[in-house]
Amino acid sequence: IDTLKAEIASLQTELKRAGEDREQENKDFQETVADQRATVKLLEKTLDVLKGFYNKKHKGASLLQQEPAGPPPPPGFKSYKKNSGSGGVMGMIQQIIADAKTEEAEAIQAEKDAQSAYESFVKDTNDSITAKQDSITDKSDTKAKKEGELTDSKKDLENIMIELEELANESSDLHKACDFTLKNFDVRQSARDEEVEGLREAKAALSGAQLTLLQRSG
Repeated sequence: IDTLKAEIASLQTELKRAGEDREQENKDFQETVADQRATVKLLEKTLDVLKGFYNKKHKGASLLQQEPAGPPPPPGFKSYKKNSGSGGVMGMIQQIIADAKTEEAEAIQAEKDAQSAYESFVKDTNDSITAKQDSITDKSDTKAKKEGELTDSKKDLENIMIELEELANESSDLHKACDFTLKNFDVRQSARDEEVEGLREAKAALSGAQLTLLQRSG
């Protein structure tokens, strides 16, 4: 029982620590998702600004090409073209946004997996604690029953010892009575023999007296 109690205490401690860890993990998850979403939002705004800027610039360049103001550019100079760097900058931003969204999706999935694992751990641990508590209850009941049986057995033994003591006392008294009877048997027998002999002598004496009286009468 003491071992089961110690195991339950250990499981409860593990459960408490797991809960604290899960709470911290969820807090970190919330912060990560919030940071990713804030980053995406900011980058999308930046991308919109850049798109607007480059679209306006492109339209202006198109007008200049369609209606050139002044003479054509001198030899050795190229006509205006759309800034080739604009696609690289916006492409990089779009890639960062895509990466941020991917990281957010991965974080969400990881959070779901962690929560599911935590819930399974809690369930399994609580089931184990319940099973151990039931085992303690059963063992306690069995122990109480055996202790009750032991108490009853001790009482029965005490009663038997009392009865044996009483029988021993009765046997001792009976033995003493028997010893007295045996010791006085010879005395009583001798006295009885003397009484019988005395009666015989008295009878003989009476018989002799009667005979004498009859002879005198004749």
